[in-house]
Amino acid sequence: MNQSGRKQEYRKPGAARDNKAGDSGSQPREKAFIEKVLFINRTTKVTKGGKNLGFSALVVVGDGEGMAGFALGKANEVADAIRKGISRAKKDIIPIKRKKTTITHQIIGSFGAVRILLKPAGQGTGVIASSPVRAVCECAGIKDILTKNLANSTNQINVVKATFQGFQSLKG
Repeated sequence: MNQSGRKQEYRKPGAARDNKAGDSGSQPREKAFIEKVLFINRTTKVTKGGKNLGFSALVVVGDGEGMAGFALGKANEVADAIRKGISRAKKDIIPIKRKKTTITHQIIGSFGAVRILLKPAGQGTGVIASSPVRAVCECAGIKDILTKNLANSTNQINVVKATFQGFQSLKG
């Protein structure tokens, strides 16, 4: 008991407080998304008045349960570019067909000069992929997959687009 005579409850540090009064459960809670910033590019536009700096950020978001999206956010500040990318990616989320912890079948995704081979793997294999493909798989909740970049291009934007094109063409 504390000084006012009320019983004090013990809570672990960082634990959420239960809101018993007025909590009817009518407000839907927003899903927690996994957000990954893959690439930040600095651009410069030269004008008569000088150089104008800008930034673009490639962002991938997903719920870790078969839904993922990506976007390229552009702004004059890095934080604004990332924020724009995250909000656009959340609007463009697509479902990705999975079979337990891997994809349903082998597929080749292509965009521009990039061709990505996506192959299902046995449980416990892990994600064997380049960093852009790995980020997409982690956001989508794919834990076992084998991938290979079949083309010479390593442009991260096109690699992500090719990966999503492959995931969209999966059959259930």
